[in-house]
Amino acid sequence: MLWPTPRTLSGFGLSSFAEVPQVQPDNLDELASVLAAARAEGRSLALRGAGRSYGDAALDANAVVLDTSRLNRIRAADWTTGVLTIEPGVTIEQLWRTGLQHGYWPAVVPGTMFPTLGGCAAMNVHGKNNFKAGTTGDHVLAFELVTASGEHIRCSRTENADIFHAAIGGFGMLGVFTSITLKLKHIACGELMVTPHVTHSIADMVSTLERLADTSDYMVGWVDMLGRDAGGIIHSASYADAPASDARATLSAAHQDLPTKLLGVVPKGWIWPMLWCGMTRPGMRTVNALKRWSGTLHAARGPERQSLVGFSFLLDYVPNWRKAYLPGGFVQFQSFVPRGGAAGTFEELRQLARAAGIQPFLGVMKKHRPDPFLLTHAVDGFSLALDFPVGPSNWPRFRALAERMTEVVLAAGGRFYPAKDSVMTAETLRRYVPAASLAQFLALKRRLDPELRFRTGFSRRALEPLL
Repeated sequence: MLWPTPRTLSGFGLSSFAEVPQVQPDNLDELASVLAAARAEGRSLALRGAGRSYGDAALDANAVVLDTSRLNRIRAADWTTGVLTIEPGVTIEQLWRTGLQHGYWPAVVPGTMFPTLGGCAAMNVHGKNNFKAGTTGDHVLAFELVTASGEHIRCSRTENADIFHAAIGGFGMLGVFTSITLKLKHIACGELMVTPHVTHSIADMVSTLERLADTSDYMVGWVDMLGRDAGGIIHSASYADAPASDARATLSAAHQDLPTKLLGVVPKGWIWPMLWCGMTRPGMRTVNALKRWSGTLHAARGPERQSLVGFSFLLDYVPNWRKAYLPGGFVQFQSFVPRGGAAGTFEELRQLARAAGIQPFLGVMKKHRPDPFLLTHAVDGFSLALDFPVGPSNWPRFRALAERMTEVVLAAGGRFYPAKDSVMTAETLRRYVPAASLAQFLALKRRLDPELRFRTGFSRRALEPLL
């Protein structure tokens, strides 16, 4: 096969790059041809959807990138049940635009609408409602997987259940999803009632999230990691019972679409260069102080109506916001810690970062629940995602900090998330995944992909040393 000319691809954090051939099959026959050519020529393949993994989980400098984003057809939809069968390149945006007019919304969405469902299933994506609705995999009914040998396997909770629970959250190591059947959530209104809550420390945020869980459908906390007390703002949200206007109107794309201008004046494409100018520690201290002040004012006003899209996809409000971290990009360190030790562990991470002089510019906290997938990151507890600006000058210091933070998380029984990772080692994976689950996954990898046809930068450093 004549592979395309290599091109430079990056992880979403713009800190991991690879110059590689990228193939984008338009249909399943072309996909089969790519797999056959890879077998014949001994090429490895790195699976990629929309490229929203932050590090190198969809990149590999020594592989051909197999991009499934053009396999984006909705094959079947039952609008009496909300059950859809789709190809892996269908995006979250396609799902909500298709389903909302029929009164259905994706049961789980991340903070951006652009990931593909193949990627969401492979990473077992979670959202702001993980504590209540679980992960993407909890709403997948079945899928079809094509292996490196070209074998097609249908999987569900009752058919090839071992592969079902391994491929979801298996970061593309066992095969390519060719179809996914999932169930959407039925809704009567496209709006949420959103309430801000001011918190004054990490421990306060953890306890407030715990307290609000029974009365909320969604929750997310912003933590001021540059402030002295790590105060922050939680936004809890519940589905609106009665719309402010006609219910059907709130289910329209026109009602949901994000504004294209800031304050109705400034085109949003102009915003990231302005953010770049303030991407310094003093600049971010100012931004965080303003955010805390604004959040306090909003909390005083009480609940407000917000569209599902407006609340769900905060990362999409400012196009190309990640470019503000250039030239070095950023790395996200996201840890998941059981509830009993979460507050103390997260505070220790904050203090380690302060002592190292490499403080994160953004901190986000969520509440979680467990799930049954083999390599799951989910716990009965909380997560803290920290965005660290990086570059050649501080990468060695950040790696040293990441090693110390990893030890703190592991000591608390915590876990990590391949979609956000840039530093995990095989030893870390071995220590946080239960031994029986890891052994089962490795056995499936040896059985379904004995020649290691599916590989990424992440798998080379975190999985393959265990095989």
